[in-house]
Amino acid sequence: MKKFSIIGVIGGILVASMNVLAEPPVLHSRIGETMTATNGALTITNIGKKQNRDYRDTATLDHDVFSPKSVNFHPDGTKYYVNSLEGCRTVVYDMATNKKIKVIHHDFSSGEGPLWNTPSGIYRFTHYQGGEKRAFMGKPVESCFSHGGRYLWVPYYRRTFDINAQDPSAVAIIDTRVDSIVRMMETGPLPKMITCSHDNRTIAITHWGNNTVGLVDITDPDPARWHHLPYVVVERELQLNFSLSSAVNRDVHSGLMLRGTVFTPDDRYLLVGCMGGGGIAVIDMASRQYVGIVGGISNARHLIIKNGYLYASVNAAGLVQRIPLDSVLHAIAGRHGKAIGVRGWQTCRVGGGARTIEASPSGRFVFAACNSASHLYVVDTRTMTAIGSITVDSYPVGLHISDDGRFLVVTSQARSGLGGNAVNLYRVDYAEPEVSTDPKPVVPDSIAADSVGGTGAPASGAGQAMSRPWLPWVCAAAGVLALMALWLVFRKRKK
Repeated sequence: MKKFSIIGVIGGILVASMNVLAEPPVLHSRIGETMTATNGALTITNIGKKQNRDYRDTATLDHDVFSPKSVNFHPDGTKYYVNSLEGCRTVVYDMATNKKIKVIHHDFSSGEGPLWNTPSGIYRFTHYQGGEKRAFMGKPVESCFSHGGRYLWVPYYRRTFDINAQDPSAVAIIDTRVDSIVRMMETGPLPKMITCSHDNRTIAITHWGNNTVGLVDITDPDPARWHHLPYVVVERELQLNFSLSSAVNRDVHSGLMLRGTVFTPDDRYLLVGCMGGGGIAVIDMASRQYVGIVGGISNARHLIIKNGYLYASVNAAGLVQRIPLDSVLHAIAGRHGKAIGVRGWQTCRVGGGARTIEASPSGRFVFAACNSASHLYVVDTRTMTAIGSITVDSYPVGLHISDDGRFLVVTSQARSGLGGNAVNLYRVDYAEPEVSTDPKPVVPDSIAADSVGGTGAPASGAGQAMSRPWLPWVCAAAGVLALMALWLVFRKRKK
């Protein structure tokens, strides 16, 4: 434990030092700007942007873009969602037109009421008396889909009254057919990353604030019955006792700074990057227990698994690293104590401040949003080399790729009032066709097509029709009767 606490302190110093150094130059992207990879494998073109800094550029100005933290394409490719952290809202854009179609406000008169699931008793307010009843706005951080895109889960960095993120925060559950919040649940302090298991049975929420990972059981068809499981502690749970009147820098006072979170393909393990320390934490989902830390990597910010490899972005050093997933699994199985030793990491240097990474459908390419470099980098995974980059508005943090690989969206936050407040949309043209290697997600049949957790309404008449399983049979019977009537009329005329 002492070893990991020392590593955590070193990691915290690294993050703090990055914050006090002179800010990198501010860059701005241009619509129409293009980049072709050095090996000709792809071309990236900036085809659109939203920004909230240059009021003269009315064509791209969008006042709802305020410190955009993350972005997600809907799996059906029709729209994308941008989480504006400081704006306390999620903005929905249409892919066909790139126009704003909805703004979801995270503004609540209370942490209680019909939207909220029954309190778990796991996450308790210890600093703010009656905190669950207070009015607040939520600061949306990351997000993930469940049930094949039916629901979008959006955790809040904190409730606005909790200035140092040390009491329970919350997660909003959005029904994407109506783009409205239909359920709310509490979380632990300062949640950041969130992900759904491949079998659609578990949501994992990583609490940057105190070295814990929350788990939500979503197996029941009724969202009102989704419930928290006991959270998992990585190494040791931090005891939080910060000021209630003045803010502290929670980016450095957060232990291991748990961040990137991904389930292994069989959902047996949950892997969590320790951005403020060394390695990747491993949670055994069968026992829901923390088992140890995979070594050989430090300051891991974001994790993805693709084509049998575990990929990680290394923020401070500006790297993308990978290792065969089998090597990690074998090391977990043969571990001695909590130290899980692995060898064989491959490294590619990209731009400074490597944040979110995403793989193309085939896995041939990995894209990295590089914060201090203010560029989107492309890595060719056949050679693990960077093959090009394109300018992004300073300072990029969030990144997502459409399921077909044709489009990328990058979000840029501000630093000390500089840069940021921008969302860039890129088109990717590949020299060779991209074929997805991902299995289709499991979508439980038990989730009724028109159920929205007791609120809202179906997005269209098609949704209403799907909710009536007898309707196709009635239509078929009516068709048969109509044909029989026509036959009888025809027969009489023939006589």
